[in-house]
Amino acid sequence: MTARAVAVLGLGEAGAAFARDLVAAGASVRGYDPKVPAPEGVSQRSGDADAVRDAELVFSLTTGAEAEAAVTAALPALRPGTLWAEANTVTPELKVRLAHRLRDAGVELVDVAIMAPVPGTGLRTPMSASGAAAPAFATMLREFGIDVDLVDGPVGAASSRKLLRSVVYKGLAAAVVEAMAGARAAGCGDWFHHHLTTEFVRFDAAMIDRLVSGTYAHAARRAEEMDAAAAQLTGLGVTPHIAAAARNALRDIVEATHPKE
Repeated sequence: MTARAVAVLGLGEAGAAFARDLVAAGASVRGYDPKVPAPEGVSQRSGDADAVRDAELVFSLTTGAEAEAAVTAALPALRPGTLWAEANTVTPELKVRLAHRLRDAGVELVDVAIMAPVPGTGLRTPMSASGAAAPAFATMLREFGIDVDLVDGPVGAASSRKLLRSVVYKGLAAAVVEAMAGARAAGCGDWFHHHLTTEFVRFDAAMIDRLVSGTYAHAARRAEEMDAAAAQLTGLGVTPHIAAAARNALRDIVEATHPKE
């Protein structure tokens, strides 16, 4: 049986890990990155078009800012029937636009959302996929021993879920970094780190519900609290990006639920 031909565009942290795992799983992998050489076992190609010209599956793992440029560069060389796995984190609207461009060339785009950090798990990192070609993509990945979570919906549905999740996880990470900087400046960094580790283990479904209901019930008081927190961080020499944003969001909730006459 001929090895399935897979192109990987972008050989950074995620792309290199995917490429290596695909080689180990028996795929014939070709790749291109303008700044990074191909890993061992991956055929080095001279550009995006060169990488995709003989591929059955393309993994686009460049960056969100470079996603459309990769499609533009690859389009002249893509063969009808090729499957384009758009795995960059971009808006659902951009993935829909890229899907239309590729479809004109007889290529189907699969909206792929990588749902966890890639280092350490590589190709086995949890992935969700949506769009008409998602089942075909899942079948291809199953050949390599990889299961893909199929999201019912068009191109954009998987990315939408990931980005909504990102609001929480990336926002939480930014809040922790900001608060830790303040804690170190206040001389209580060790205490604060321990406090967070004991608090986070309490999170469950009921806690999520309380976060939502409590925010609406006590928005005015919490806005004042975050205003004080932002002022404290400023005094400690830490720019209160997250604290100020939280204060403003709470003020918006107050305005929406108790509009001034």
